[in-house]
Amino acid sequence: MKILTLQGSARKKGNTATVLGWVEEELINQGHEVTSIYLHGKNLNGCMGCAKCKEVPDDVGCVQKDDVPEILGRMVAADLVVFASPLYFWGVSAQLKAVIDRTYSLYTRYHEPDHASLLEGRRQALLVTGAGGWDNNAEAAFTAFGRMQNPHKTIHSGTLYTGKCTTPADMDASVREQAVAFARQITA
Repeated sequence: MKILTLQGSARKKGNTATVLGWVEEELINQGHEVTSIYLHGKNLNGCMGCAKCKEVPDDVGCVQKDDVPEILGRMVAADLVVFASPLYFWGVSAQLKAVIDRTYSLYTRYHEPDHASLLEGRRQALLVTGAGGWDNNAEAAFTAFGRMQNPHKTIHSGTLYTGKCTTPADMDASVREQAVAFARQITA
């Protein structure tokens, strides 16, 4: 399976990178081809809502000349995309949100009988790390992610929230076990 991971944290060696690293290691051990994109430092503009992308329904038709069209192309080519981010104000990081917003260019005619998506049938999974608990904190990010599969016409393969983590050194073996179980779940 071709798997793309999108790492939305600003810290290359932070909590999200650590947990995602364990997931990627397990995916590679399972024999999957894993490509990882570290989004921080990429040129990621927000969606302009111009709808020019809808004029080219069979291609990644975004008119912006930044790094997002290439990332979207890699999403289309992958069998599974893992979105990974720290929790920022009840949602994912700005870097990951910019990419998610730009996936608007990958589907057409949402809510119509001839709705089409370049991602149809592919898998998507979400991994989020945070310092707080789930309730009144993380659930909003996961609700939004779950709704994203409708316009994308994708398969919701799994989610993982690692809460109450402050530094990678504070994560115990149970967090690694959760990451490995998540990797197995999203490819089953």
